[in-house]
Amino acid sequence: MVMLHLFLEAGFRIGVAHCNFQLRGEESDGDQEFVQRECQRLNIPVVVKRFDTQEYGWQNNLSIQMAARDLRYAWFDSLLDEGLYNFLATGHHFDDTVETILLNWIKGSSIEGLTGIPVKNKKIVRSLLFATRVQVEKYATEKGIQWREDQSNLVDDYQRNFIRHQIVPKLKELNPSLEFTLHTGIEKLQSDLELIHFQVDTWKQEFVFVEGEKITIAKKGFDSFPQGTHLLWRAIKAYGFNFEQAREVIHGLNGQSGKRFLSPSHLLIIDREQLILSPHENFWDDVMIEGGQEKAVLGSWALTIEKMAPVKISNDSLVAVLNADQLKFPLRWRQWKAGDFFYPLGMDHKRKLSDFLIDNKVSMADKNVVTVLESGGEIVWVVGYRIDNRFKITPQTQSALSFSLSPYFV
Repeated sequence: MVMLHLFLEAGFRIGVAHCNFQLRGEESDGDQEFVQRECQRLNIPVVVKRFDTQEYGWQNNLSIQMAARDLRYAWFDSLLDEGLYNFLATGHHFDDTVETILLNWIKGSSIEGLTGIPVKNKKIVRSLLFATRVQVEKYATEKGIQWREDQSNLVDDYQRNFIRHQIVPKLKELNPSLEFTLHTGIEKLQSDLELIHFQVDTWKQEFVFVEGEKITIAKKGFDSFPQGTHLLWRAIKAYGFNFEQAREVIHGLNGQSGKRFLSPSHLLIIDREQLILSPHENFWDDVMIEGGQEKAVLGSWALTIEKMAPVKISNDSLVAVLNADQLKFPLRWRQWKAGDFFYPLGMDHKRKLSDFLIDNKVSMADKNVVTVLESGGEIVWVVGYRIDNRFKITPQTQSALSFSLSPYFV
């Protein structure tokens, strides 16, 4: 509500999108009515969408928080795609940044995760990140701005709420100026991150060489870095290698040459004087699956295809049960690519696959091995993650096929 009034005072052309997740009964409906009434009073266009969040979460094996996030950002993206608005503004404030930093820290994040929530991320802007919750509430009180409190924020059922109610107050006992201190600390970390990027780029210019699709890294580049794991990881993570693999490479750097490491897209070989990276040859070529075929292999994965009788839903993310009457053979199994979209189970509108993977916090390394199953040019399953709503089984489904994913070893 504070952000809404600030945008009005600044003279921006704005509209409001309100999600009713139907999780708190009359209270959720009261929130919706309050927003609609306030927008009408201020003569601001407002759109509302009601979600069956619990059902969606159950169908897709998601927590309530992740289900709500998935649903709202998919809807927000569809509104932006209509072209009426250029940006989505969310009401995150500095307290949210503090909670995010602590969450990332306990999960072992790199320095990027310790710099907080970005003010701008593509079309998403967070205009209140400069202010704490106390400052926002004080402004609202002084200006007579009414708001409603989401009662689910008051319980410790979620990780973020636990940090908000249990951890942050204890930290403030140690440092009453916690927010100011962290704000200064974030500035330092962001500056450090810029220096790291600059130094890594400078190091790469001297020791990393690109010849077509082949990349070589001179071993002598690590002579001044006896603990060079982090440096190597920053040099090779774009090729799908993770931090633990970088650690193993550094550990074996001066051992017997010829040791190999595999990422979803590249092969790394420890040679005598250098590390050699090259793409997999034909590793992820598209695979066509004919009607009646019982098994297919793509890269390091295998699909087992079976007729299902009786028809029943599976909650296993590695199993997709699809309406056989909707499928058009041959099916195509391939790596995902930019521009892909599908209709996630439980949604009636399309979703960019890239956004779906971001919202589900799929890491860069894991993104490289995400594959899709297509029927007639339409994605029916983001393999291992979500089926397409248009191909789900229903009470009227007469015939179903089960697709089971498993690792494949040569």
